[in-house]
Amino acid sequence: MSETDDSDETPRKSNKGLIVAISSVVLLGAAAAGAWMAFGGKDGDGGRTQVVQKAPPQFLALEPPFVVNFQQGSSARFLQVAVQVMTRDEATLRQLEHLAPILRNDLLMLFGNKQVAEVSSPEGKEALRTATLDAVRRVVADENGKPDAVEAVYFTSFVMQ
Repeated sequence: MSETDDSDETPRKSNKGLIVAISSVVLLGAAAAGAWMAFGGKDGDGGRTQVVQKAPPQFLALEPPFVVNFQQGSSARFLQVAVQVMTRDEATLRQLEHLAPILRNDLLMLFGNKQVAEVSSPEGKEALRTATLDAVRRVVADENGKPDAVEAVYFTSFVMQ
C-alpha cells in the first residue's frame, strides 16, 4: 500500500447532520402553518381581526322599590323588590325611562301573582328575575324598541316579611 492511498483509513461521513437539518425544516414549517392558522389564516384578514369594544353598562333603577302583598295565610305577608335594568344602549336607556310607568305596572302584576313558595328559594328568585327580564323586554318590543338591548335585570334588594 502506498502512503498516498488512504481510502481505507478515511472515516465515512455520517448522515446525522442531514437528518437534523430536514427535521428542523419540517418543524419550522409546522410551526409557521400553526401560527398562520391561529393568527389570521382562517378569516382571510391577515390577523387583523378587530376586537369590538362593548359600551359600558348603564342602569336604570325603577324607583321606588316594588311592594306587593302575598295571599292571606302565607308565612310572609309582603314582598319588597328593588329592580335595576341594565343596557349598553343610550337610546334604550332613554326609552326605559320614558316607559317607567308601564314597566312598573307590568312588574307589579308579575310580582303580585307570585306565591311565597315560588320565590323563597334561590332557584325561585332566579326564575322571577328571568320572568322580570322577559316582561321588560316585552314592554320595550311593544313600543318598537330593541328588546335585545335590555341585557339584564338585577334585584338589588329582595325582602319578604
